[in-house]
Amino acid sequence: MKSKTCRLDRFISQNSAFKLSDVRLLLAQKRILLDGQIAQSIQQKVTQFTQVILDDQCLQNNQPLYVLLNKPQGVVSATTDLKHKTVVDLLEHPKKDELHIVGRLDLNTTGLVLLSNDGAWSRKISLPETKLAKIYEVTLAKPLTPEYIQVFREGIYFAYENITTQPAHLEIISDYHARLSLVEGKYHQVKRMFGYFQNEVLALHRASVGPITLAGLELGQSRDLTTQEMAAIEAHCVV
Repeated sequence: MKSKTCRLDRFISQNSAFKLSDVRLLLAQKRILLDGQIAQSIQQKVTQFTQVILDDQCLQNNQPLYVLLNKPQGVVSATTDLKHKTVVDLLEHPKKDELHIVGRLDLNTTGLVLLSNDGAWSRKISLPETKLAKIYEVTLAKPLTPEYIQVFREGIYFAYENITTQPAHLEIISDYHARLSLVEGKYHQVKRMFGYFQNEVLALHRASVGPITLAGLELGQSRDLTTQEMAAIEAHCVV
């Protein structure tokens, strides 16, 4: 998810036969269009999604992609893996090789995974500061007690990283089942939080990320996010 933004003159020199020193003349002759508008300066920023046309030749016309997947158990959250099927292997998307994973799930965790080619969007929705809640359904080895709710609300100290988790909302569904809402995603966070009580997580499923749910999407299936879903998730990001 590295930045893919550069100055216009560098972009032209890297993607055409023209040199850096040629770009000022090209601008004066109004031969470059950025997103349908005549380019004005060699310092204008070109992102990975800026449409760039030079002399009626399209040098770049990438479209942002946002994909929702319902991950089955035993599938790894990676783009390639020598031992296991990956979430990318499950996709039938024609541009799946351009996608990265937004918020990984471990091998045995099921549920909602987002993929995109838009690094800025991925970083934004992954920040704890956005307060974008991730809902997990959890099955435990030992019975739950009301004490869990208070401890999760106060945060749990992880000595290895020397951090305390942000307040989390825990709803006890039954003795062995809970629904947990987090706004962050530390390494194996859910399992480690229940590990505070020495209670093993037997099954873990991510049901939603902000307003995005898996409604109507079977295990292993995927689809593009809708315009309405994109607007909804943007509205939920409060940074």
